[in-house]
Amino acid sequence: MSQKPQHEFSACPGCAEPLESGDRFCGACGYDLAAVPAAAPEPDRPTVAIGTPVNWPEPPPREPGSLSTATQHPGDLPGTDSGGRDLPTMAVRTDDPPRPEASGAPLAAEAAVSPEPPVSPAPEGDFTLAAPDPRAAAQLATPPAGTTLCVACRAGAVDADGYCENCGHAQPRERDHMEQELPTVAAVSDRGLRHHRNEDAFTVSATALPDGSPASVAIVCDGVSSATRPDEASAAAARAAGQSLLSALPRGTHPQQAMHEAIVAASEAVNSLAEEPGQDGMEHDQHRHQNAPACTIVGAIVADGLLIVGWVGDSRAYWVPDDRTSPPARLTQDDSWAAQMVATGLMNEAEAYADARAHAITGWLGADAYELEPHTAAFKPDRPGVVVVCTDGLWNYAEAADDMARVVPADAAGRPLHGAQVLVGHALDGGGHDNVTVALLPFTLVPQGAGSA
Repeated sequence: MSQKPQHEFSACPGCAEPLESGDRFCGACGYDLAAVPAAAPEPDRPTVAIGTPVNWPEPPPREPGSLSTATQHPGDLPGTDSGGRDLPTMAVRTDDPPRPEASGAPLAAEAAVSPEPPVSPAPEGDFTLAAPDPRAAAQLATPPAGTTLCVACRAGAVDADGYCENCGHAQPRERDHMEQELPTVAAVSDRGLRHHRNEDAFTVSATALPDGSPASVAIVCDGVSSATRPDEASAAAARAAGQSLLSALPRGTHPQQAMHEAIVAASEAVNSLAEEPGQDGMEHDQHRHQNAPACTIVGAIVADGLLIVGWVGDSRAYWVPDDRTSPPARLTQDDSWAAQMVATGLMNEAEAYADARAHAITGWLGADAYELEPHTAAFKPDRPGVVVVCTDGLWNYAEAADDMARVVPADAAGRPLHGAQVLVGHALDGGGHDNVTVALLPFTLVPQGAGSA
């Protein structure tokens, strides 16, 4: 049972550090709050005058490379638990089993993490383990090759549940931030600042056409958050579309037809997630596809002097020329409520996208989609530039083509990964309200008369 401390202070009398109710020692300077006599302070004067020296032991010396500072740490100094009993005066390894209370044996001192002043054994009987000393990270054995290290302490191994075995810190999930770079294409995906997980996915790849000319591919998918398992839907769609393109393009399939087939393959992959293996009788349940896993998709191919885009939903592709005096362009048209309002002339673009229903999509991949209508388009740019393939997590902060061109770095065609990182950073700086994924494909103009290598 907890006991109220005898003396209450809002700030440490020794260093003025703010205190919490029930503190017995100052966490900054170690001041023993229980040792202060219960004397009423004079009006408008602190209990201990500012600048009054505190008679406290010198801190132990630091080991080279230690994570500790030059102040005392929990376990360095004596104290009491919430029941008024003395605590052990040194940190105890958390993996050592506690001794039974009935044994009455004192708590044995294990090998110290770093040189410490002599300490006395803890009292017999009841005891509480002291908090792990952060200096222990510097003394941990080198983990085996291939071990995943904690992002917090950089010393402990990460267990199967995603927690550090040394400091207990939860590790970020693999999809929270992803990057991939190839010589001709790169992509970055980030969870953003508001969502608890990343429901976007991408795939980037490079292959060759039958004549040996190179082809670059980028697929970006955005899971529909109102559906079930949107993260699985986007991952399945991106993977299936990428594999379809890598199979079709080297066979000589026209890039635009290959893009159409890739979207169909992605749709089938997402549809399959709605089936529940082992659920007998579900095949005749008319409601089994309601709220099924769903996502949007947008992709681009740069090959043989052509730029091919394909999409379903409201993820987009933009064209940004290297010469910024030339006009940029948006290459896709959203399957969304706002786009329909504009297309039918019921609203102008500014009115439509200001409406709360603007981002309601009218086309997606999923078993509950009304009808799959893949959109594809082919372009033949007459100048070099870069193709931006992205989810609405980016274009919400650069909606118009001119806005997108302003935030794309001037050297994006030569440094696509850096350019993608800058664009994701732009969305995060703008608020990061959604997952953000962007792929950049540089488009190089093939000189007239140049043959294939």
